[in-house]
Amino acid sequence: LLPVGFVTNAKGAVVLDPDRRVQESIRRLFHVFQRSGSARAVVKEFHREGLLFPRRLLRGPEKGDLVWGQLAHCRVLQILHNPRYAGAFSYGRRRMRKRPGGKITHQSVPRDQWDALVRDAHPGYISWLEYEQNLKQLLANAQAHGTERRRSPAREGPALLQGLVMCGVCGQRMTVRYHIRQGKLSPDYVCQRRAVQTGMAVCQHIPGGGIDKVIGALLVETMTPAALEVALQVQQELQARIEEADRLRRQQVEQARYEADFARRRYMQVDPANRLVADELEAEWNVKLRALSEAQELYEDRCKADRAVFDREQRQRILALASDLPALWRDPGTPDRERKRMVRLLIEDVTLRKGDEITAHVRFKGGVTKSLLLPIPPCAWQQRMTSPKVVAEIDRLLDQYTHQEIATKLNQQGLTSGEGRMFNRVIVGRIVRRYDLPSRYQRLRDGGMLTGEEIAKRLKVSRRTVKIWARNGLLRADRYNDKGERLYENPGENAPSKMQGLKLSERRRFAKVVTNRSKEVQCGA
Repeated sequence: LLPVGFVTNAKGAVVLDPDRRVQESIRRLFHVFQRSGSARAVVKEFHREGLLFPRRLLRGPEKGDLVWGQLAHCRVLQILHNPRYAGAFSYGRRRMRKRPGGKITHQSVPRDQWDALVRDAHPGYISWLEYEQNLKQLLANAQAHGTERRRSPAREGPALLQGLVMCGVCGQRMTVRYHIRQGKLSPDYVCQRRAVQTGMAVCQHIPGGGIDKVIGALLVETMTPAALEVALQVQQELQARIEEADRLRRQQVEQARYEADFARRRYMQVDPANRLVADELEAEWNVKLRALSEAQELYEDRCKADRAVFDREQRQRILALASDLPALWRDPGTPDRERKRMVRLLIEDVTLRKGDEITAHVRFKGGVTKSLLLPIPPCAWQQRMTSPKVVAEIDRLLDQYTHQEIATKLNQQGLTSGEGRMFNRVIVGRIVRRYDLPSRYQRLRDGGMLTGEEIAKRLKVSRRTVKIWARNGLLRADRYNDKGERLYENPGENAPSKMQGLKLSERRRFAKVVTNRSKEVQCGA
């Protein structure tokens, strides 16, 4: 049985399927794969655009019939590996083996073990050169083949040099590891193949955030002269994709309309008295009408989405961004995967070596090289250190304010902690302890302030009396923590005289206590 997309003519020769919708669906599959370099990306695009893909039934009463459905990943791989689509006849690509218990399995064999291979045996959808390039791309994508398996296609992670970094110590290709830093993914480039195989230490572990920024700036500088030409190519490519997807969806609607019309004609030709047949044909007609309605709704919805995505304003934005390549590179709407593809158009590989500095040797396509020296980025704990400016400000404010009051004032100034967080009393207290700053309690004690218990003992009154006197201004009190605990200044000859809130007896009592305390001090008591 011929694969989908091929039929035999009246003379028995293999030709392309005359169904134009089938041909364009298969050609779009190859076009998307050559553009994206990933079979999975082909499946995603077909599903995203709402496109169906043909297949032939291999068994059952309708064997050989053409049906349409969702494209699966295994179908994409089958088509890409099949030399028929390159116009070649082959025999013996798979061997059948009978397992114990009667189970039959099929196993693919290398090309040099095929029984027959005849190129240009019939028309194909791609050339033999394109077929071999597709196989090389699939082999490069496979992460279970060869020592170069890390050079995989550009993926969604933010590591700009994913698959392009070589170790400057052992020459192996370095892998990517991610960790979370300030809520964002940050890449590291690691050479660990020798460590995995032999149990030795990791060869090199280099933070990649700073390297990616430098390489990005280098590419922007390199690509700026050709930015306008790139913009026009991007616009043409987007327009071509939309037109191709629209043509395929329109063909789906035409096919659904034909099937609905065919079901209607069958129903109209049946004898109305034969209800068994008429009811069955009417039900089939209703099914085809629903399918036509769904296809039309999908087509209209996608047309609206395409117009919204690629209207005149969008075209002007693409031209503006591409003419200003730095803006395009830094645009948050530009996916990381697309940035990596731009990198791979210009850079062959980047060799890293870590010493007192990080040395990066960039090898461009065509052989041009450029060497860069980068400082080693600070460690994680160094990046989380509080700014000396903030520490000095906390030290100054501790003379007058509590931890909570200091946190409020720092937040009002727009300052943040080393982790980029707003201040609270816990963070302020941790900074005070971490940098061995004198606490507010110690500062007040050094200034001669006493606790409530100490001042009550010296004045020979109760602690309640001390609080009442402080509340009415007879004693100067200062809060030293966020719990409301206070220290009091020992009254002497210059004690406060604001006693209007107290009874006359309390005023006299306070004056007597202060006078007696002053005499004791003068006598050396």
